[in-house]
Amino acid sequence: MRHPRLWPAVTAVVAALGVVVAVALVLVLAPKTPGEIAPSSPATANPPGTASIAHTSATAADGLPAAKPASLTIPAIGVRAEGIEDLGLTPDGALQVPGDATTVGWFTGAPSPGETGPAVLAAHVDYRHVPGAFSRLKELRPGEQAEVGRADGRIAVFTVYRVERYPKTAFPTAEVYGDTPGAELRLITCGGAFDRASGNYLDNVVAYARLTAVET
Repeated sequence: MRHPRLWPAVTAVVAALGVVVAVALVLVLAPKTPGEIAPSSPATANPPGTASIAHTSATAADGLPAAKPASLTIPAIGVRAEGIEDLGLTPDGALQVPGDATTVGWFTGAPSPGETGPAVLAAHVDYRHVPGAFSRLKELRPGEQAEVGRADGRIAVFTVYRVERYPKTAFPTAEVYGDTPGAELRLITCGGAFDRASGNYLDNVVAYARLTAVET
């Protein structure tokens, strides 16, 4: 089933552009001037006071009720972000981007993390010479985890199964934003070469993950 919030936005962009791939939804997560990428400080896998957290296994068929994301932790690449920003679409149909280097944003036109379908979180690789929250996203490997704290108090734990880099001119919109049978997560940033003429990176890095556990 197509997600009622996501697909109208995607198909509207497709119709407006008259192309198969809705390139207007491709992130332009790049600074106006390139910055040096340095590894972030390692993050704690679980915040203090979580010793009594109960773990509930989740399968691809499971889905949680809607709840806004509140935090993101990716221990393998040192990400620990609090206060997830809402992202919508710009007037020309492109996905909005976070306003600074360290903020992570959630595309509100997609499911919330833990709902059935592909939740989308985006952040900069770098911004104004400051390493971005997703500066090390390309280093993620299958089997590593991303933990999304939700406004309802649950923590949705996703396990990475794939990391890809795509040219922005050939971004697979349907593959990234398309329907999934279970709860999934997409983590998106920029990558590849930096084009000084346009002030943008030429590629996007996308990590794909599935919901594998819920902590309450």
